[in-house]
Amino acid sequence: MSMLLLNLLLIQKLHRGNLMEREKEVIAAHGMVLSVIGRLNLGSSCLYGSINSSSSLFRLVHLEILDLSDNDFNFSKIPRAIGQLSRLRGLGLRSSRFFGQVPFELLALSNLVILDLSGNTDFWGNPVLHLQKPSLTDLVQNLTHLKKVYLSKVNVSSIIPHALATNLSALTHLFLDDCGLQGEFPLNIFQLPSLQFLSVSFNPDLTGYLPDFQETNLLVELVLANTRFSGELPTSIGRLGSLTELDISSCNFTGLIPSSLSHLTQLSDLAMSFNHFSGPIPSSLANLTQLTVFLLAGNQLIGQIPSWLMNLTQLTLLDLGDNYFEGSIPSSLFELVNLHKLVLFGNNLTGTVELNILSKLKNLTDFQISDNHLSILHYTKTNATLPKFQLLGLGGCNLTEFPDFLQNQDELEVLFLHENKIHGSIPKWVWNMSIETLQVLSLFQNRLTGFDQPPAILPWSRMRILDLGSNTLKGSLPAPPPSTYIYSVSGNELTGEISPLICNLTSLKLLALSSNNFSGRIPHCLISLSSSLSILDLKHNNLRGTIPPLCFNPSNLRMIDLSGNKIQGQIPRSLANCTMLEQLVLGNNLINDTFPSWLGSLPMLQVLILRSNLLHGAIGSPKANFEFSKLRIIDLSNNGFTGDLPSEYFQIWDAMDVVAADHLTYMQADTGFVVEKYTWLIPYDFSMTMSSKGTTRYFQKILDVLIVIDLSSNKFYGEIPESIGDLKGLQGLNLSNNALTGPIPTSLANLTWLEALDLSQNKLSSQIPPQLVELTFLEIFDVSHNNLSGLIPQGKQFATFSNASFNGNPGLCGSPLSKACGNSEASLPAPSTPRQGSSSEFDWKIVLMGYGSGLVTGVSSGYILITWKHEWFVRTFGKRHRKWIRT
Repeated sequence: MSMLLLNLLLIQKLHRGNLMEREKEVIAAHGMVLSVIGRLNLGSSCLYGSINSSSSLFRLVHLEILDLSDNDFNFSKIPRAIGQLSRLRGLGLRSSRFFGQVPFELLALSNLVILDLSGNTDFWGNPVLHLQKPSLTDLVQNLTHLKKVYLSKVNVSSIIPHALATNLSALTHLFLDDCGLQGEFPLNIFQLPSLQFLSVSFNPDLTGYLPDFQETNLLVELVLANTRFSGELPTSIGRLGSLTELDISSCNFTGLIPSSLSHLTQLSDLAMSFNHFSGPIPSSLANLTQLTVFLLAGNQLIGQIPSWLMNLTQLTLLDLGDNYFEGSIPSSLFELVNLHKLVLFGNNLTGTVELNILSKLKNLTDFQISDNHLSILHYTKTNATLPKFQLLGLGGCNLTEFPDFLQNQDELEVLFLHENKIHGSIPKWVWNMSIETLQVLSLFQNRLTGFDQPPAILPWSRMRILDLGSNTLKGSLPAPPPSTYIYSVSGNELTGEISPLICNLTSLKLLALSSNNFSGRIPHCLISLSSSLSILDLKHNNLRGTIPPLCFNPSNLRMIDLSGNKIQGQIPRSLANCTMLEQLVLGNNLINDTFPSWLGSLPMLQVLILRSNLLHGAIGSPKANFEFSKLRIIDLSNNGFTGDLPSEYFQIWDAMDVVAADHLTYMQADTGFVVEKYTWLIPYDFSMTMSSKGTTRYFQKILDVLIVIDLSSNKFYGEIPESIGDLKGLQGLNLSNNALTGPIPTSLANLTWLEALDLSQNKLSSQIPPQLVELTFLEIFDVSHNNLSGLIPQGKQFATFSNASFNGNPGLCGSPLSKACGNSEASLPAPSTPRQGSSSEFDWKIVLMGYGSGLVTGVSSGYILITWKHEWFVRTFGKRHRKWIRT
């Protein structure tokens, strides 16, 4: 019977002129059988093409079961004629590349008991099938006999109607993963009397709480991962005696882990990673002897790793990473002979680990103990052999040399040796290590000095991430294999020119070569990478010449940092093609150009730093109201700009009119990719250098609420425009060392978030507006060396400013100056000690407090690895990077 329908579907690919004749032939050949077919299963039948509504398939009016799952209908639409099969009780269209809106005619299938539309995605896993017109509400109102609903990866983009629980009262299976669900999950769905399988994972806008469960609940699987479910786990969760899988990872649950979980003796999978659970692991969980997967990573759990885990003899995956566990690793863990993955990274574990003990774990493929306070005892060769690792994490384990046993590892895919004390040259045997399998190698922050006989191109044909940053490597730039996506050698002592072989990396997403001694020109061939490259960081080298064209439509570049070189010429107009660009940093070069107003068309640009170049001329007026619409930080200091301050720009910089947010994060360009079983997300922090009065500070991170304007050390003249007071989100304003005249505008009092204001070294006159006393966040205030007069405002923040803030204004009087007002020269209390250095030094440290203590900038600030099934994150760099990134 399957051959009959296969023939019917293949007709669709034949010559259109013969279509009807061929269908008639097939129908005639099989006689009246078409009218009595009840079940048709064509799942995984290698069908290809599309199905027209005129197809003979829809004459099978007696069909009760139709399964076309796991075929390839080439992104065609579900035929409207599906509604003609009114007797259907089961319809399976899973993972068959159907596209577009689910037709209204499907709602005519009122007898449906099973509906499976899940898994219709594009090549990147994004949903391409939509349930919006009709909607999920329409489906619930019309198909009231449904018992099994599979809509995962269908774009629903709505709330879950409360009527679902009342209209589908016989529901046993409900799968709504990655559907774009919104709003609060209806509690009455949990109370459905027959519900056994409930999965709504990967709906980040879905909120909800767990109810008070009853003994009669039949749930077998409950999956809420990657939603915004919150609150504490109810003690009644222990009543779900049939539960075999509980996955609540990457939610917002809080409180202690309830000991009542120990009643769920049928549990095989327990995933609670990346929530806010605290306290110790309850000892009662030793009863869960059927567990094969136990995931608690990314919480705030404390105490020692319990030795009773040895009772869970069926465990294949144990992840306790990124918590606050302390003490030593209990030796009993190494008796769990079924373990495939053991993950303990990012805790406060101490003591030594003898790798020989791993020889007991014959099935172990992944072992991650990075970022603790552990030391590795040198592996001693015995008759016992270590398992063949696929992922090995020994970062921060006080290694002083490459472990010898790695020479015999030929299946490694991921190797983390970051933040150790490995010194000397990288030995030549490393180039032959897991040559056919290695995808990730991190040697970040060791004491490596060079390369022992490196090949012309590093040999790993499947390499994706190569991080050699923060060492003291010397010599020329090693060429990674063409398969590389992420390449970082920042913070070394490499010399010579940047090899054009870099341009052979056609999938490269991140290139970080900063803080070396590279010379010569930036390779022109980098334009060939603009469609893949997201981050280009070449700062702090000795690069010369002009900036080559870097962007060609379409361009994926989000960050370009070429600061701290000797680049000349103009800013290339091709940067206008960088429509995804968020940060452009060209400071501290020799660029000779006018203000690049044409960059205002870039819709995503947030940070523009052009400080310390040879830029000149007037800034002028915007040509449109949307120019620089998302700009939050602009630094044009130490150039030769002239004319009035750009008052018309101040009026349209809307992103600067936003007050600080409650939730603080850092500006980042996140890049990611999927390779086989690994999904990688790499957060790359934006950084910047700011300076004033001879003091320069480099900040490795930038808070995403920071709003700063620095136009200091130019040749601006005229008055400070009142319109600058409209930028209510400003936290730092530096207009010092210009030729500005007139009064200080009272509108500056509107800048209630202002923390630093420097107007020194100008020709400002009149009084200091007393309204500025209301700027209660102001930490730095400098109006020295102007022509100001009158009484210095008193009280609040002004009581904290020293003489240095007001010096060089003969007409000023009042505290903290010794000159009293009212023609009196009586001495006031002794002035506070001025800051060191220039009397008008402007210190950005207050504005950017906390930035300098962050992680080392760049790719090495954090990798996050996710495996699909259990959200298993492997964070390899950085301490307590609590902003979890999810897919």
